[in-house]
Amino acid sequence: MKAFFHAVAFLTRIPVPTLSSSQKDWERSVAYYPAVGLFLGILLWGASWLGFYLAPPALAAVLFFAFWIFLTGGLHIDGWMDLADGMGSNRDRQRTLEIMKDSRTGSMGVIAALLLFMLKGVSIYYLIENREFLLFLLPPLAARFFLVAAIWFWPYISEKGMATGLKKGLAPWMIVVSFLITGGIFYVVKDVAGLLVLALTIIISWLFIRAVVKRLGGLTGDVYGALVEWTEMVVVVLLVMAGRWSFL
Repeated sequence: MKAFFHAVAFLTRIPVPTLSSSQKDWERSVAYYPAVGLFLGILLWGASWLGFYLAPPALAAVLFFAFWIFLTGGLHIDGWMDLADGMGSNRDRQRTLEIMKDSRTGSMGVIAALLLFMLKGVSIYYLIENREFLLFLLPPLAARFFLVAAIWFWPYISEKGMATGLKKGLAPWMIVVSFLITGGIFYVVKDVAGLLVLALTIIISWLFIRAVVKRLGGLTGDVYGALVEWTEMVVVVLLVMAGRWSFL
């Protein structure tokens, strides 16, 4: 449980018992990221159901989105904006990394945040209005699964970054088990359409990471945060679109 609490503390703002100071517990925590994603999904499922019965759909969607951000403290959004500033600068690798480390937010970061909020917000409204509460299990789960995959498959290039050493806590079988569990939950919740949404999400998120790695040569903590936001956005948008896929 010590490693699990490290994962919860790192990925959310949910209070946990006193954390272990063991480096091994920190390294092992990465294997629990999908479990944390599922835990967040359960909280979102309950919050969306409650919001629907307490407020009109539009207000419920805004309050729900605020709760979603509160759960992670906006940590991943910060990474999303920093990456947008860096990638949007069209500078060389070194300068891009310097821009990403700058605490100030540029125009590209603001634009990226606005687009993220609009796409996520409209999709949330649609799902709540149509009482698709159970679907909120899926975005945080998929995002944390793909984060684990990214940690395993691509190099971490930040020197002395918070995510240093996380790959040591992973093994190939963990990736396979996480994928099977994630796929199983998508199937149970959304049937064949859920599997298609997951497959498309993996492809789209892989293309996203591939573009970043081509530019930076690897991943940073900001990229990890951006990946979580990107994947959640892709999943929630695809889930809305799946409702119109008459061929399924």
